[in-house]
Amino acid sequence: MLPARMTNLALFSSLFALTLAAGMTLLLEAGRRLGARRLARDPEGARTGLGPVEGAVFGLLGLLIAFTFSGAAERFDARRALIVDEANAIGTAWLRLDLLPDEPRAELRTLFTDYLGTRLAAYGALPDLAAAEADLERAAGIQDAIWSRAVAAGREGAPQPVAILLLPALNNMFDIAATRTAAAWRHPPPVVYVLLVVLALVSALLAGYAMAGTRSRSLLHMTMFAFIMAASIYVILDLEYPRAGFIRIDAADRPLIMLLESMKGRQ
Repeated sequence: MLPARMTNLALFSSLFALTLAAGMTLLLEAGRRLGARRLARDPEGARTGLGPVEGAVFGLLGLLIAFTFSGAAERFDARRALIVDEANAIGTAWLRLDLLPDEPRAELRTLFTDYLGTRLAAYGALPDLAAAEADLERAAGIQDAIWSRAVAAGREGAPQPVAILLLPALNNMFDIAATRTAAAWRHPPPVVYVLLVVLALVSALLAGYAMAGTRSRSLLHMTMFAFIMAASIYVILDLEYPRAGFIRIDAADRPLIMLLESMKGRQ
C-alpha cells in the first residue's frame, strides 16, 4: 500500500485531472454556443480566417505535450539508471573495505550500513520534502565520517595500494549520490505546465467553436477530447514526480535494498 501522504498526493493529482477535464468540457460547450451565435449573425463569415489560428494553437499544444512527455520519460529513465549506478558504486566501495585492517574495516562497515539506510529513507520519505532533506543532510554527515575514517586508516598503517583503491571508490560513491540527488530535484519550470494547461483550455474553446456547425452537440467527442487531453497531462506530471503518484519508481530501489541486506549480513 502507498503511504498516506503519497495516497493524498495521488488523489490530488487525480482530482486535478478530473477538474481539467471538466473545465475543458465546459469550454467546449461554451465555444460551441459562441460559434452558434456567430453563425446566426454571420453564416458566411463565421469561420473565415480561423483555420490558421486553430492550426497554430493545436500545433503548439501538440508540440508542448510531445516535448514535456519526452522530457519526463527521459528523466524517469535517468533516475532509474542512477539508482543502479549508486548501487554499483556503493557495492564496489564496500568490497574494497576488505582490504583494510580489522578495526577500521568494522567501523567503516557500520558507517556504510547507516549511510545506505539513510539514503533509502530519504527517497522513501518523498514527497515529504522536509523529511527527505533531513535524511539527506544526515547522509552527508555520514559521508564526511566515512571519508575521514578511510583517510585515517590509510595514515594509520594500511598499505598505500589499499588507499589508492579505496579512496577513488569512495569519491565515486559520493559523486553518484550527489548526481542522483540533483536528478531528483530536476524538473521543468512550473510555467511550462501552466502554459500546457492554458493551451489545453484554449484548444477546448476553439474545438467547441468549430463544432458550432452541427445541429446537436456530440457528447462522445466532447468528453473523449477533454478526458484524453487531461489524462495526457496527468501522465506527464506522474512521470515527472515518480515518488508521488501512481507511476512509481520504488521498484528500482530493489538493488539498493538487496545491497543493504547483504551488508547487514556481513557485519
